[in-house]
Amino acid sequence: MNDLIDTLNAHDAKIVQVGQFDYASIFRMRRFSRPAFEEWATEPRFSNVLPYWDQTDDLWTGERFFPQQVRIDPGSIRRNPSEPGAVTLIAEYEGTEAPLMPRAVLRRQLDRAAAMGFEVEAAFEYEALILEETDVTLREKGFRGLQSFNPGHKCWSGVTHSVHADFFAGLQAEVEGHDIALYSVGTELGPGCFEITLGRAAGMKAADDASFFRMATRAFARKMGKTASFMAYLGEGLPGTGGHCTMSLRDRATGRNLFAAQDGRTTALAGQFVAGMMQIVPQAFALCTSSVNAFRRLAPGSWAPKALTWAEQPHTVAVRSAPNANDRARLEFRVPPSDANAYLVMALMLGAGLDGIERQLPVPPQSENAHPDFIPEGAERFPRDLIEAADRLAVSEDAKRLFGAEFVGNFAATCRHEYAALARAVSAEERARYLEG
Repeated sequence: MNDLIDTLNAHDAKIVQVGQFDYASIFRMRRFSRPAFEEWATEPRFSNVLPYWDQTDDLWTGERFFPQQVRIDPGSIRRNPSEPGAVTLIAEYEGTEAPLMPRAVLRRQLDRAAAMGFEVEAAFEYEALILEETDVTLREKGFRGLQSFNPGHKCWSGVTHSVHADFFAGLQAEVEGHDIALYSVGTELGPGCFEITLGRAAGMKAADDASFFRMATRAFARKMGKTASFMAYLGEGLPGTGGHCTMSLRDRATGRNLFAAQDGRTTALAGQFVAGMMQIVPQAFALCTSSVNAFRRLAPGSWAPKALTWAEQPHTVAVRSAPNANDRARLEFRVPPSDANAYLVMALMLGAGLDGIERQLPVPPQSENAHPDFIPEGAERFPRDLIEAADRLAVSEDAKRLFGAEFVGNFAATCRHEYAALARAVSAEERARYLEG
């Protein structure tokens, strides 16, 4: 408790927001005055409902729900620029729901890495679509016929950045105000699409930053009368959006980047990391693609890879190796959509990669054909929909071994619920195609 009080004092905190991210990456929290928080923190509790509902707050299980003890992480503290004197903290379950939560799943992998002598450094890169819509106009339009922000912009256009400099500067200030480092901001393919690359961070902070980045971006857009969408695929004429994760391993004793080599090529250790991903990712694909919509991004002809391919440098493979003789050497996991849970994406990448290193798997050959639809000989195609992904995850002994049987069972059930929620939904496009026979 003393460490927590010292941390709050160092930030001159007057207001404390405390919570945790659920499977849908929504920060579920409570807001306290400083005195009320200190009283609550003597025996902190939060409803244990989070692993059992979806992003529409729909419960999929008949469990009994009650306040469960949580552990406050003082190291997670960050400012909240929307309110002077406010800070945000993460508090995680300590009871039966603890192993079911995304942050705990990632911590398990970070602990494995530390035991193997590695420090983990990672960063996320997100694409998002900005819409000239509010929460009211979205519903008035029935989420159809939506107006894009800056509909005529082109990829990497300097004109867009000049015309909308105030918007981008405001967004940067909002994100950095949450103690998140930005590496770059750019416009991407498609109307209203932009890409932000976050700065590198150690271990858990990388996933925390990614999760708070999306929250901050959505909040800023709403304050500007717009909507920031991280939905993987909004529909015809708009691009699919990715949420890529880059990662490197460092020697805990020396700090040296173990993916860097003097010849500037992919190291044997990085190759074993890729080999582990090649075996595990197709089985546990649901961890990085867990919405019905995200699988539309994997349709034939899209930019998203359909199997675990890898090569040095191409931007169309599933795992891009960016070898280097200096500190910048890294692997980039290019499969996840922008709506994926950052903790689970990072846990999947790291857990699979460490498994390849532990088992000293042979380095797989690079993909000579870097086309996104290419399936290498002997490679397993990624699941075609969420129910297939859930079924693969549920029976995967490797996934249970790496991520915990309790989590795997619960998350597979969550994915099945999500699939069932939309299984009978009929789109306007289906009616137009089939209604008249």
